[in-house]
This record gives sequence, structure tokens and C-alpha cells, in this order.
Amino acid sequence: MPSDDLHATIERVGDRFSLGEYEIDAYLTVLEHGQLTASEIADRTEIPQPRVYDTVRSLSDRGLVELRESRPMKIIAVDPEDAFSDVQSSLTEMVDELGARYTAPARDTEAVSLVKSRSTILRYLEEVIDAAEYELALSLTPDLLERFEDLLASRHHEGISIELLITPESGAPDPDEFDYARVATTVRARRGITSPVMAVADGSYSIYATQDALRDDQDRYGVIFNRSALGFLVSGFFGTVLWTTAEEIHSNGDDRPFPRRYASIRRAVKDLIEAGGEFYATIEGRDVETGTPRLVQGKIADISFELTEEIAGMTLETDDGEVTVGGQVASYEDVEAHEITVGRDEPPAPDR
Repeated sequence: MPSDDLHATIERVGDRFSLGEYEIDAYLTVLEHGQLTASEIADRTEIPQPRVYDTVRSLSDRGLVELRESRPMKIIAVDPEDAFSDVQSSLTEMVDELGARYTAPARDTEAVSLVKSRSTILRYLEEVIDAAEYELALSLTPDLLERFEDLLASRHHEGISIELLITPESGAPDPDEFDYARVATTVRARRGITSPVMAVADGSYSIYATQDALRDDQDRYGVIFNRSALGFLVSGFFGTVLWTTAEEIHSNGDDRPFPRRYASIRRAVKDLIEAGGEFYATIEGRDVETGTPRLVQGKIADISFELTEEIAGMTLETDDGEVTVGGQVASYEDVEAHEITVGRDEPPAPDR
């Protein structure tokens, strides 16, 4: 579609829907009764009598009603399917053409972004959920759970490990009535309305927003972390502050086959404790002292874990001796793990 045609189409569609308050009231009233006089419209609405004629002529110009120039003048409703048939096809063509011209902003152009629009926050939430390759951590309101239920079910079916936090707890669906096993691996609920809305894909790509930001409060905002060293703050905050202070309402365990990939050492260690037996691991991360990238492979000789879930780590037997591994911003261990792959018989090949 040429630019001039597209511009005209947008104007035509915009004009059809650019109705004032009086026009909306008059149109809905005529639709409800089928046929009315100007006086009857004035009696049934709050439109002043002197404004009724201008209002209905505006509706007539848009093809939404017909005017029968009798005494008194009759305003007759037009079948909405006929009234909007042309704009319906124009709208479809317009959306297709706009979509063809739309250039999606490259997600990796900025490491940290601020967004204020509710619709943008929702779009990024969906994008983070869709971007996960093996692990998702989510804090959602009951309304957002309903909104993303099918997407979460699809991702979970694809083998993504999902930790889902519902807040506030009072609004969480009853486990006897809602199939949590369909949408998540483990589900917890947290009291109050102060818990943020957030999503973390594979421990890296994440979004953080207050619940107020989703109520169209323009003084609030969401933060997007992509490829940023600060992104671990979202994952760490979720794992230590939110997840550990919530009540579990569902868990069906992680039934993914080994080898499994993890962004969170806490999740990896918990799974090892549940599964039991001998394991091997490949750790991709960085040296705690030098900050240089480091790849460590070996048999898991020991694990450390506290019931509060605030401390989790492991020790690997490697060809160069024992190496201790911690999570993001580790300081006591030898290696800070960014990605952990665990297997049964030998160290899994690194994912490169």
C-alpha cells in the first residue's frame, strides 16, 4: 500500500471512531430503540436539545444512522455490520500494512531500559516468558496468571522449569479448582500487594515492575534487564526475598530428564537433593578473584544448602582438584556460576 493510501486509510478509520460523548450517547440510544426523534433522544440522554440535531447529523455523515427528513425528523439506526463493513476491511488492511512496515526494536540494543506504559510492560512480560530456553522465575498477580495461562502451559509443556509466585495470596486460584501442574513446576503464594511483578528467563533476560505500574499509574515504571550485569539482581531478589517468604501451594517436582540446565544454583541444588544419586556438572561462569571467564567440569562431590534457601553451593572434583561453586556475586567460593548443566554419568558438554 503506498504511503498516501495508508495515510488516508488511517485518517478514515480514525474519523469513524472519533466520536464525542454526545455522539456516543445518541448512537447507543438509537441502536437500542431502532428509531427515535430528536426530542426522544434528548429525553433519553443528557444531550441538550439544541445539540441533538448537530449530533445526529454527525452520526449520519459517518454512516452510523439514517435521517428521515419528516416532521418530526426520524433518526434510524443502521445495522452495525453494514455501518462498519467498510472500516472493518480497511482496518484489517491497515493493520497488515502497518505490521509490514513495523521494525521490531532490537532487544539487545540496550542492556537496561525503563518503560512506563502498561501495555509495554505486559508485552515485555510475554516476551520474557517466551524467550526462556530452560528456566523461568515469575511473580504474577492472579489476573496476570489468567492472562498468560495458556502461554505458561505451552512453555511448561516444552520442558521449561517454571517457578511461579502468585501475589496476593488471597486472590490465588484454589489448587483444588485450578490446574497448577499445567502451568508451572512449583507454585508459591505470598501475602500482600507489595510484591512486584517480575519475570526472569534463564537468569538473564528479565523485567521488574511494581503492581501499581500495571494500574496505569504514570508515576510508576518497569525495568527491563537484558545482557546487563545488573540483571542478576532481579533473579537474586526473587530467589531470596520473595520465594523464601511465600507458602508453597503446588509442586510436582522437576521431571525433566538429565542433563538439565540451570541459571540458579539454588534450583540446581534443590533438584539434586530431591533426585539423589551421583551427578556430574559443567559450570560456565567466572573466577571469583580475577573475574575472568571460567569453565569447570567434574563430579559433584558435595553440596551445601540451607532450608531458608538463602545459601546454596556445590563442590566439584576436577582434574585440577576440588573447586567450589556459588551463585551470582559469590565471594566465598572459587567460581561464580552463570549457567549450570547437570548430568548423571559424565560432565555434560558445555552449551556453546
